[in-house]
Amino acid sequence: MMSINEMGFEVFEEMLDLADDLRVDVIELDNGAVVIDAGVKAPGGLWAGIFISRICMADLADIQIVPYDLRGISVPGIQVTTDHPAVSCMGSQCAMWQIKVDKYFAMGSGPARALARKTKELYERIGFDEYSDVGAVVLESSRIPDAAVAARIAEMCGIEPSDLRIAVAPTDSVAGMVQVSARIVETGMHKLFSMGFDITKIKSGWGVAPIAPVAGDATRCMGASNDAIIYGGDTYYTLEYENLDELKDYIRKMPSSASRDYGVPFYNAFKAAGFDFFKVDHNIFAPARVVMNELRSRTTIASGRLNHDVLMESFGIQVL
Repeated sequence: MMSINEMGFEVFEEMLDLADDLRVDVIELDNGAVVIDAGVKAPGGLWAGIFISRICMADLADIQIVPYDLRGISVPGIQVTTDHPAVSCMGSQCAMWQIKVDKYFAMGSGPARALARKTKELYERIGFDEYSDVGAVVLESSRIPDAAVAARIAEMCGIEPSDLRIAVAPTDSVAGMVQVSARIVETGMHKLFSMGFDITKIKSGWGVAPIAPVAGDATRCMGASNDAIIYGGDTYYTLEYENLDELKDYIRKMPSSASRDYGVPFYNAFKAAGFDFFKVDHNIFAPARVVMNELRSRTTIASGRLNHDVLMESFGIQVL
């Protein structure tokens, strides 16, 4: 199998070929790094969001736009299917990379994170090593990175800037909203990982979540995009786990409803915490509902619930 960066790099090259159709802008920096703007100044859109999500997951997942029924109203949803959940979700997609260069800040995700060995403990726990001469990264930011930012990312990855490909979209853009909802399977994997669960036991993952509309400023859009998963996200995992009682305990604690902050739009909880992420109960970052099929015992267990009332409020949908 190609390295995950080579796979992400190929998706990026597809985006370059389809730049006009995807409504994205292509920028070549002075040091040879190439940037795709999918929502900062370029309009981008749903399709661009799919491509960015594919880069995030190193193209190790099938990602599709599907209908999502929200109180009888059809809104776009995203469906993610992967048979490589540990690597695609946690090894690549998980946005656990804060990129700070001078006054520039972005959250980084995608296969280049593995080259930079961010969250080293994670890669050790899933037994994954990455070696590549090229790198692909997705930045969640309202600004286009310059050559200095690209040079710093390339340095952390141990590659030349000319071999680095960067896709960027802000949270309050259509493509940005898509790539957040595409984290539906990863959010469940991350919750398990934070609980000390051996995520290599997970053999496949499937999830569907609505794509939040762009409504309000970046902070409100961040809240709505989180709510798409917290209150509207459905997940299904297959795994092998010997101790069923222990597994049931994990599944019981896994959904977002296990959080003390559950029940209100995330923006409201964030505001009540003084807009301090560290004061928000991180148990809230989880799918609304989880179903697990344990393959050895052929047992299927479900926990959690969808909450469309909160989603209607969070999305600001007006019914005439």
